[in-house]
Amino acid sequence: MLGKELRMADTIIETKEVSKLFGGLTAVNKVNLEIPKYSIYSIIGPNGAGKTTLFNCISGFYTPETGEILYFDEPIQGSATDFIASLGISRTYQNIRLFSNLTALENIMVGQHISLKSSWLDAILHTARFSLEDKKSQDEAIRLLKFVGLSGFGDFLACNLPYGLQRRLEIARALANNPRLLLLDEPTAGMNLQETHEITDFIKRLRDELEITIILIEHDMRVVMGISDQISVLDYGIKIAEGSPKEIQANPKVIEAYLGPGGAALAKKYQNRRRKDA
Repeated sequence: MLGKELRMADTIIETKEVSKLFGGLTAVNKVNLEIPKYSIYSIIGPNGAGKTTLFNCISGFYTPETGEILYFDEPIQGSATDFIASLGISRTYQNIRLFSNLTALENIMVGQHISLKSSWLDAILHTARFSLEDKKSQDEAIRLLKFVGLSGFGDFLACNLPYGLQRRLEIARALANNPRLLLLDEPTAGMNLQETHEITDFIKRLRDELEITIILIEHDMRVVMGISDQISVLDYGIKIAEGSPKEIQANPKVIEAYLGPGGAALAKKYQNRRRKDA
């Protein structure tokens, strides 16, 4: 069992031979990852490659059939989602999962529930402990609204916010848990070019100002190549490549996974022609 103070290490989270099966389908197949602290680490791959399934294993929604998931060198696989959240692991989702009929402020306050000590009885009786904690929770939610660029939107219902602002609100709710590790599942999905540029800069700011580690699933390769310290590529649940953005761009296995054998051959031919022209 993890202690209250997690031992510091260069690697914040590591997966060792992690596999997840659904009936006869192997969604994640013996995946090994080492995520350095304070990095922006992207996991990419074609649709159905197992990326979100791996996120679900890390965050406790799924228990892997085999392998270990180590957080600060301690195993967490199979732990309950609330316990994993209490350790400082937060996430967003591919499809936005806000409480649509709560305000932006209330959504962020819900994200703080792991750290709140008041009981349901305190809430009913409006005890001094509840009142003090509720005030602190509101103040923190207001601070996070400002941090993510949503000042003035606290009283808006989540469902009435524009799509891009809903994405920011979801990140704010994840930050309410004061995470050390933040898992972002396709944060720019459905965004236009301007929104994508803004959220990319914002993700960099999260890492630099809050000093948290970010694991990113993203299909927009401009975002991935422009923001990542390191990238792993999954295909049919198997890690086929790992390296810097430059290394991944030139990796023939990655090109084939995205373009198919024919497309990979054309890409190689184009690259060779460019080298000759240079």
